[in-house]
Amino acid sequence: MIPEKRPENIIGNYHTHTSRCHHAYGEDREFVEAAIQAGYASLGFSDHTPWPYRTGHVSGVRMLPEELDGYIASVKDLREHYRDSIRIHLGLEVEYLPEYLDWMHEMRDRGIEYFIMGQHTLGSEENEIYTARACVEDDAVLRYADICCEGIRSGLFSYICHPDLFMDRRRDEDFSPACMEAADRIVQACQEMHIPLEYNLLGVLSHVEDNPRGYPSRAFWDYVSRYDVPVIIGVDAHEPYHLTHPQTRKIAEDRIRELGMKLITRLPMDDDM
Repeated sequence: MIPEKRPENIIGNYHTHTSRCHHAYGEDREFVEAAIQAGYASLGFSDHTPWPYRTGHVSGVRMLPEELDGYIASVKDLREHYRDSIRIHLGLEVEYLPEYLDWMHEMRDRGIEYFIMGQHTLGSEENEIYTARACVEDDAVLRYADICCEGIRSGLFSYICHPDLFMDRRRDEDFSPACMEAADRIVQACQEMHIPLEYNLLGVLSHVEDNPRGYPSRAFWDYVSRYDVPVIIGVDAHEPYHLTHPQTRKIAEDRIRELGMKLITRLPMDDDM
C-alpha cells in the first residue's frame, strides 16, 4: 500500500495520455513505470475523452467511445498492480461542451475520478477548427475565454490545462489587449473556483527540442503573475519518456519561481498522502 506519510514535496502528475488518442505512443504500463522511475508519487491518466458525437463524426485525435471500457479497465488494473509503488488515478481531458454534459456525468458514474479542461475547439469538434488556429483572430480569443470561464465555473474540472493555448499560433508581441482580457477572465474564474492553472511541459519540451509551440507563452505568464493563483505542472505525457525527461520539469519550476507564483504539486485527491 501507499505509505501513510509522504514527504511534503510529494509530486503528482495528472496529465497523461495513452495511445488510444491516436497521437500518443507507448503501452499504458510503460507510462506508469516511467513515472515511478522519475519519482512521481501519484500518476493520473487523463486521455482525451471520447465524445458520442450525435452527427456520427469520427475523431482522429481522441479515443473512440468503444475504446473507453478498455481504458477504464487498464487503468484500474495498473492501479492494483502497482499499488505498492505509486498511486494511480483515472481521469479524462475534456473540452467543455454544454450539449454533452450528460456524457460527463455518465463518466463519473463509470468511475472517472476527475476531469481536466483542455479546450481544443471553440465548441464541438464536429463543426469547429482547432482553438489555436481560430485564435489568430482576437474575437476567437474572447470566445475561448467565454467557454473556459463557463467550464471552470461549472465545478466539473480539477484544473485548466494549457490555459494559454490561444497563444499557440501567436508570438509574444501578439499578446494583444484581447489576450490580456482573456487572461484576466480565465484567471479570475480560477481564483473564484479555487483551481490552478497548468504550466504545460509538452510545450516546454517543444522549446527544448527546438520545435516550439506558442505555449507556455512568456507574455501570458508574465501577465498573469500579478494574480494570486496557484500553478500546477502538467507533463501532458504523450510518450513515456516525457515523464523522465531530465530538463523540462526543472525549467518549469525555475520559471514559476521566477514569476513568484505558488506551485502546487498535488490535487486534493492526494492530500491524504
